[in-house]
Amino acid sequence: MKSSLVLYIILFLISYSSFSQNERLIEGDLTNEIDVEGIHILNKTSRFNAITDQNGNFKIEANAKDTLVFSAINFYPQQVVVTQENYVSQSIVVTLRYLTNELDEVVIGNQLTGDITKDLKNIKTEKNINFDDVGIPGFKGEPKEKIPDMLGEVITPVSVNIDALYKHLSGYYKNLKKMRQWQGQANAVAIILSLYPPSFFEDAYKIPENRVYDFVLMCVETSEMQQDVALSNYNGILTVFKTNAPLYLANLAEE
Repeated sequence: MKSSLVLYIILFLISYSSFSQNERLIEGDLTNEIDVEGIHILNKTSRFNAITDQNGNFKIEANAKDTLVFSAINFYPQQVVVTQENYVSQSIVVTLRYLTNELDEVVIGNQLTGDITKDLKNIKTEKNINFDDVGIPGFKGEPKEKIPDMLGEVITPVSVNIDALYKHLSGYYKNLKKMRQWQGQANAVAIILSLYPPSFFEDAYKIPENRVYDFVLMCVETSEMQQDVALSNYNGILTVFKTNAPLYLANLAEE
């Protein structure tokens, strides 16, 4: 009987120790050569957040297996899982993928047939053209992949787009929609935090500085704030802050 009790206690202690790790202050470093300052980091597990300094360094409380979300206007949003090695060494190194915004080299010749499709195929790329140089507006990034409708575009009365059908059935387009939605939200949060410092949220709405990112993200996810950011509707942004702050603080007090 005693041996069984001792064995039970030992197993309990082993189990408890495996789940009793406390969050540690992990120091991070971005290896990107440029634009390393002002990158926002959110711990999706604990909801704490941090921001990189001018050297790309940051500190954030995290545990093993926590997920850190990195976002900024000039980078693709990225999620990084804290490994046991990161937790023990209290350090993590991250490299973000830069958002390119370049225009392919284009030269339009003077021999046109009037058939737009044919003329575009005959255009050769020989010289750089920049819309800013000639003083006219124009798109300078890479066009987004179109997500076609299943009926009418993928499946028509006379044909089936096999590649698009596969992407629909495999969940590729579904994941692409989620990624674009999340990227738009992350960019909106980054723009807002570049306009309003953490001290503003603490003074105006009593939001703790280490919870500002989480609060703004919640506002973006539950309102039309992303559209307000695009339209520079600052009154709309502040209205959402005022409405959501009491709810967020109430939820925070229950944690």
